Amino acid sequence: MSLPRLVATDLDGTLVRSDGSVSDYTREVLVGVERLGVPVVFVTGRPLRWARDVFDHVGDHGLAVVSNGALLWDVAADRARLERAISAEDALAFCRDLRAAVPGTAFAVEDLDGIALEPAFMERHPIPDASRRAPLEELMDRPALKLLARHEELDAQDFWDRAEAATGGRLTITWSSSSALLEVSAAEVTKASTLAMLCADLGVDAADVVAFGDMPNDLPMLGWAGTAYAMADAHPTVTAAADHVAPGHDEDGVATVLAGVFGL
Repeated sequence: MSLPRLVATDLDGTLVRSDGSVSDYTREVLVGVERLGVPVVFVTGRPLRWARDVFDHVGDHGLAVVSNGALLWDVAADRARLERAISAEDALAFCRDLRAAVPGTAFAVEDLDGIALEPAFMERHPIPDASRRAPLEELMDRPALKLLARHEELDAQDFWDRAEAATGGRLTITWSSSSALLEVSAAEVTKASTLAMLCADLGVDAADVVAFGDMPNDLPMLGWAGTAYAMADAHPTVTAAADHVAPGHDEDGVATVLAGVFGL
């Protein structure tokens, strides 16, 4: 078998440990893979403001797919290489339909400037001091890289199913949280579709990509890549879809697999 020509890995629950760290062993293996001329691309649902925390591990090529494919970020140049945003008009129509079908839904918006939230949106993570809180119509004064929808009473799967039924697939809905938090991107924007664009630029076929993930937002990427690994503690839908299972993220599963594949 030929060796992979590109590694695509999710971060949270996959490469990053439960305490938010990247182990020394994982760093060493990623560097070793890069030295063989194989780019390691982080493909994450994190917004840019959180993805920056791990950019020093992304490698010399300095590319990361952020916000579930809405943003391709050039780490070395510290600028966007590609933005695939939701128009304000499409976002507002989606939100109105979802809120009518599922009362109690609250929204937040991510763009390059950070997060902006409706007053009722209960964020589980620290919010930057400069973040806006305002009614949705005021927040949607520009395109959004990612729209967040939260419900405090439903579980994640139920919320996803209701959202898909209410909005007819006009935008791309996924989730990667244990709570009922939906992550919404523009139509046909996924980790897979943006990774495919990047690989086309690099001259790498899907068959030559090895990918790692753990949650439903990773499913398109794992289905697209030639070789797909679910983490040992992945969501059941991910385990069912993947070709292989890697050790868990707290056991350096990505690094363990890569060390074996590349003989490091």
